[in-house]
Amino acid sequence: QLQLVESGGGFVQTGESLTLSCVGAGFKPSYADMAWFRQAPGKEREAVACISRIGGFTNYADSVKGRFSMSRDSDTHTVLLLMTSLRADDSAVYFCAKGFHGRCSLVEGDYTDWGQGTQVTVSS
Repeated sequence: QLQLVESGGGFVQTGESLTLSCVGAGFKPSYADMAWFRQAPGKEREAVACISRIGGFTNYADSVKGRFSMSRDSDTHTVLLLMTSLRADDSAVYFCAKGFHGRCSLVEGDYTDWGQGTQVTVSS
């Protein structure tokens, strides 16, 4: 059974940075189509960023463009989400997700495996 584990969440002040990591048990996230989603209390889960298995193409939600960066670490077989200039409205549980569709997709239905999430809280 595939398993995704996120880490790196925490409590930060507005303007600070965090890097989230996602590792896989049973597969290597660096060889899959991966994405980060987030869900704030009372809100729908929304896409944040994605990276394609082929070519390593990335895409971002408009709300995080220019502030967040998704990448792979081939040595450790993890995917990373560098979050800078954090704002209070970035506070949410962040989920790592895996798909196998050969592209960078921000569509939740394209992903079949999900982690348990890591909490990010940004205090203003």
